[in-house]
Amino acid sequence: MTALAAAGLDRGFWLTAAAILLLLAVAGWLSGAEAALAAASRAKLRARADKGDAGARRALEIAAEGENLIGAVLLGRNAAVILAASLATALFARRLGPGAPAVVLAVPATLALVLVFAEALPRALALRAPEDMACRVARPLGAFARLAAPLVALARWLVRAMLAPFGRRAARTDHVFSVQEEIAGALAIAQSSGTVEKADRDLLMGALDLGQRSVEEIMLHRSNIRMIDAGLSADAVLDLVLKSPHTRLPVYRDERENVVGVIHAKDLLRGMHRALQEGGPDALRGFDLMTIAMLPYFVPETTPLDEQMRAFLRRHTHFALVVDEYGSLRGLITLEDILEEIVGEITDEHDAAAAPLLRPNAQGDYLVEGATTIRDLNRALDWRLPDDEANTVAGLVIHMAQSIPAPGQVFSFQGYRFEVVARRENRITRLRLRPLGDPPPIPP
Repeated sequence: MTALAAAGLDRGFWLTAAAILLLLAVAGWLSGAEAALAAASRAKLRARADKGDAGARRALEIAAEGENLIGAVLLGRNAAVILAASLATALFARRLGPGAPAVVLAVPATLALVLVFAEALPRALALRAPEDMACRVARPLGAFARLAAPLVALARWLVRAMLAPFGRRAARTDHVFSVQEEIAGALAIAQSSGTVEKADRDLLMGALDLGQRSVEEIMLHRSNIRMIDAGLSADAVLDLVLKSPHTRLPVYRDERENVVGVIHAKDLLRGMHRALQEGGPDALRGFDLMTIAMLPYFVPETTPLDEQMRAFLRRHTHFALVVDEYGSLRGLITLEDILEEIVGEITDEHDAAAAPLLRPNAQGDYLVEGATTIRDLNRALDWRLPDDEANTVAGLVIHMAQSIPAPGQVFSFQGYRFEVVARRENRITRLRLRPLGDPPPIPP
């Protein structure tokens, strides 16, 4: 009997130990599968799926399930770990007898096994080739998620029921991060590691941000628009067009708010040339500017930049006048303005000389124009000035001061120092900026 009891004890011991190892293997497999799906590149999986890889296609499908998949993995892994810990405690109790020693030894032993075989090792193996692993585990993990779906749904219902008394609701389908945020984060990491240059990151982020920004943020303000009075003589109009660096100019009648057309320099020259050929030199005296003017194209100031760019391409035009909700003229925008938000400043042989690159003086101060946009300054200096309340640096200072400050006034805001250098009437024309703290090193 003693031998049989000992054999039974040994058989029970080994069966329990085998069950513990099996549970740890299940928990480890779930951890590795979750890590592989999380780390796998969706672009690489999509490329494999397009080539006919069924595993990659299934991996994309279950990765899209999101909360259901995470709930199933958590449920299965926690159940396996808890059962393994319970069996380990029973195993030590059988060997050492019931009491505190068995629990004291079972807890650290189980913890070590879980950390090594159910967490660290499977995750490390999965991250070595996440796409390959994701393709292999996709089908069995999907089947497990379907089996666990009722329990996951019950757990989610309990969570919502517990949050309801506190006035909160658990999101069902919302994603924590948008695709744009994921790309932005990846670009930031790539730049910090030296894989991506700052200029390339700015270009990609400029393209991604178009949908988040409106026409109002980059338009040329109406105070800076060069316009032509429809009542001017042909000679005066020609003189204004030749002096302007722009090829398209709005035409107004009586007052600047009343824009009646837009002329293109080529159309003006063609119209005058045709008039001279048909009527001689005296024909220009009665030349009607509106005969060659195009109809003005008006857009709301709240139009997103990506929509406006598509509208320009669809209408085969590069020029639009911006109006507010009351129909009042606010400014103008061109296709070039939108492209500059992606690729940076675009200049040609007729543009004024480009402004020198921002360089600090010995005190670490940067001298900038008040009309400089906050976005351009942030991109050039890698700063984090907020642009929610204002589009330009001058506008940000006016917002901070709640007034129009005089030259010499100094403000500190969100870790930066602003000094008003020059003001013209009600406009701040020049400022001196620097981040608070140690001055940055001057580039060689």
